[in-house]
Amino acid sequence: WQQELQYRIDVSLDDKEHSVDGFLRLQYKNQSPDTLRFIWFHLWPNAYKTDRTAFSEQLLQNGRTDFYFSSKDKKGYINRLDFRANNVLLKTEDHPLYIDLVKVILNEPLPPGSKTEITTPFHVKLPYSFSRSGHVDQSYQLTQWYPKPTVYDKNGWHPMPYLELGEYYGEFANYDVRITVPENYVVAATGNLQNESEKK
Repeated sequence: WQQELQYRIDVSLDDKEHSVDGFLRLQYKNQSPDTLRFIWFHLWPNAYKTDRTAFSEQLLQNGRTDFYFSSKDKKGYINRLDFRANNVLLKTEDHPLYIDLVKVILNEPLPPGSKTEITTPFHVKLPYSFSRSGHVDQSYQLTQWYPKPTVYDKNGWHPMPYLELGEYYGEFANYDVRITVPENYVVAATGNLQNESEKK
């Protein structure tokens, strides 16, 4: 079995503040044989928030000090989160070790075969491009930029922090993403373009 995720994300770029503001609507279907009472979410932009994250520590272990000694304006984060199901606020718990993970407590247990829809706004301050995600002046590379459930498989949840070296273990999903950028930008992304008239 594999969990079934359907994303609808609306996001816009602010190229003066080097940030994105979005709204996530996620339909999560529990295809496991277990009843779920919470969902771990990756908040991977928070890997760039301080010099004490797993990402920062891994860079140091590999001899890179540029992020560790970077100024506050070159760091990044995700905030303005407000997780809800059926417009009811969901409680959250911080991960005991990693600031780029959060446990979202469901207001009702999610039995096998059942669905829930979770929504949240989010704001991401984009870091300088130290790794896969960030910006150099007005050139933006966005990866792992939205709240994203961790994998739940036969071994349980996989609340892994963001790292520079290593691959991501993520759920397959369907995405409907609407991106708004200033007129002078070109967007390069996977998927099928829905508004051909916007092409330059």
